[in-house]
Amino acid sequence: GVCHGKVYFSETFDDAWEQRWVLSKWKETEKEKMGKWQLSAGRWHRDPAKDAGIQTAEIMKFYSIAASFAEFSNEGKDLIVQYQAKYEKDLACGGGYLKLGPSQEDLSSFGDPTPYNIMFGPDQCNAEKRTHLIFRNGGKNFLKKSELPFKQDGEGISHLYRLHLKPDNSVRVDVDMEKIYEGSLKEDWGMLPQREIEDPSDKKPSDWVDEEMMEDPEDSKPADWAEAKVVDSTAKPAEWDEDEDGDWEPPKVDNPAYKGQWTAKKIPNPAYKGVWKARTVLNPEYTDDPDLYKYKDFGYVGFDVWQVKGGTIFDNIIITDRLEDAEIFAHKWKALREAEEAEKKKEEEAQSAMFEKAKAARAARAAKEKQEGKKESQSGAAG
Repeated sequence: GVCHGKVYFSETFDDAWEQRWVLSKWKETEKEKMGKWQLSAGRWHRDPAKDAGIQTAEIMKFYSIAASFAEFSNEGKDLIVQYQAKYEKDLACGGGYLKLGPSQEDLSSFGDPTPYNIMFGPDQCNAEKRTHLIFRNGGKNFLKKSELPFKQDGEGISHLYRLHLKPDNSVRVDVDMEKIYEGSLKEDWGMLPQREIEDPSDKKPSDWVDEEMMEDPEDSKPADWAEAKVVDSTAKPAEWDEDEDGDWEPPKVDNPAYKGQWTAKKIPNPAYKGVWKARTVLNPEYTDDPDLYKYKDFGYVGFDVWQVKGGTIFDNIIITDRLEDAEIFAHKWKALREAEEAEKKKEEEAQSAMFEKAKAARAARAAKEKQEGKKESQSGAAG
């Protein structure tokens, strides 16, 4: 039969968004309130209502907010997680990632201590920048062994993040509809012990030759090779009396003809066997796990970040098992992105024109003042 996809969660943020999302108080104290969220489309958009998302509205704050949905497992199915993030200003330090986790009884305490299954999205602190993708397995969080590149550049411009996790344990990440990673959950997150290890009982043979090059035994120092020091034959004082002063020992001085210490030339070592490596054997600790990708319970999605400057807008979240559903949201993003870039260009051109106009006015003023100064000096001379 035809396989119908299922959308587990989708959110485009309208005026009623607060009825579906729970504001967390996990980091709140008497002294310090958590950051406020507001509905905003940002500086550039197509439609202020349709393009609105939730925005971190303050500076130097913790932000935590989450929404629940009907519990599901991704067993035997694709999992696609997609959302938009727009930085209205450079964060300096902070995250723009989302968390996807198991069902929680009370999301008002959702925060750093809350367990999650997947954490995905941009993160930065000054020069350190990355796109996070963390998977939880066996009670531990596993970061990708090599970091995914940071793509959240450009203030006021929306970026689209998509994670595609498959039942064959393959993972693909796209940012702005361009693939930035495709690979294996088994190999790139270090969740499983290594399949093969070096044999601890294998030792380097005592006669193993490590030196790739050797001195040429047939090369010898030329007879006329200049020494570093030579006897200064001109140095004996005329008044030196060997009977009284003893034998004259001429001092040695630097030899201007000296070319450096002589060394025999190097030739390939015929006995060289290469770099020695212990042989590899199957790791007795290794067991394969075909179910690494599988989570028995997804029940919430949330944002839990610290931000220095704030101003981040999150929008158009979708969690589904069918790529076509995510593509619909991706087309919305593309149209918005084109509008943002056109608005940005228009603004930059207007600023540039204003700058040129001001520059021309300054030049005209300077020329006028110069002319008036010349007239004054001429009338002074005539008087």
